[in-house]
Amino acid sequence: MSLSWVEPGWPAPVGVRALSTFRTGGTSGAPYESLNLGDHVGDAAANVAENRRRLAAAAGLPVEPVWLEQVHGTHVADLDGFGGAGPADAAFTRQAGRVCAILTADCLPLLLTVDTGGLVAGVHAGWRGLALGVIEATVQALKVPPGRLLAWLGPAIGPKHFEVGPEVREALLQGDSGADAAFIPNGRGRFMADLATLARRRLSALGVSRVHGGGECTFAAGDRYFSHRRDGITGRQATLIWLEPKLGRQ
Repeated sequence: MSLSWVEPGWPAPVGVRALSTFRTGGTSGAPYESLNLGDHVGDAAANVAENRRRLAAAAGLPVEPVWLEQVHGTHVADLDGFGGAGPADAAFTRQAGRVCAILTADCLPLLLTVDTGGLVAGVHAGWRGLALGVIEATVQALKVPPGRLLAWLGPAIGPKHFEVGPEVREALLQGDSGADAAFIPNGRGRFMADLATLARRRLSALGVSRVHGGGECTFAAGDRYFSHRRDGITGRQATLIWLEPKLGRQ
C-alpha cells in the first residue's frame, strides 16, 4: 500500500499545513508494520529512518520534523528557542518551515493554530497529560487570546474501546469536576472514557470554542492506525503541523 494520511477538516488559515499519518506505506515488519515513525518502540532504527524519509518526501515537508521525547507530562517546547526541545509533550512555533510532530498509538493528538496564521502547535494528550493539564499549559504558552485559536482533535482511541479504572476517572475529574458524562460505567466496575469529550471540555473552559475532529478511533480502525491498547507492542503514527515557508512569522 502507498503512504497516505488524513488532513484536518478545519478552516485553518492559508499557509497552515497539517496531517495525521496512516500505518501503511512503510518498511517496518511485524509488529510495527509498516509506517512506524516511533524510534522508541523496539523497531529497527534503519526502518524508522526510512519511514521518516518516505513521509518527508511524500508530504513535501520543508525540514525534518522535531520529534519530541514524549513523557506524558505538561512541558511545552518553544521550537523557536535555544537548547532543543528536550522531554516535552507539546511544541509550538511561529517560524515558517519548522514542523511540530506528535507520536501516538491511542493517545489524542491535538493541533492548534491561530485564526490569522503565523502560529502552530501540536499536543500529546493522553489521559495522563489531560489530567496534569497539558492542554492548559499549551494554551497559556502560546500567549494568544483563546478565542483566536482553532483546534483539531486527531485519531485516538474511542469511547467504545477505552476502558479505565476508577482511579483514572478520579484523576481526570480533579481538573474538570463536571466531566462525569465522559465516563460510562461498564459491567466490570470500570468506565469507558471519551478522550475527545474530555479535551473539548478543557478547551471550552479555556475559551477555545472552534474545535474540530475527534471522530477517528485508532482501536477500531486496525487497517489504518496503530493501537497500543489493541496490540500491545506496536508502531506509532505521527500528527504534524507546520507553516509553509512562504508564510513567515506572525
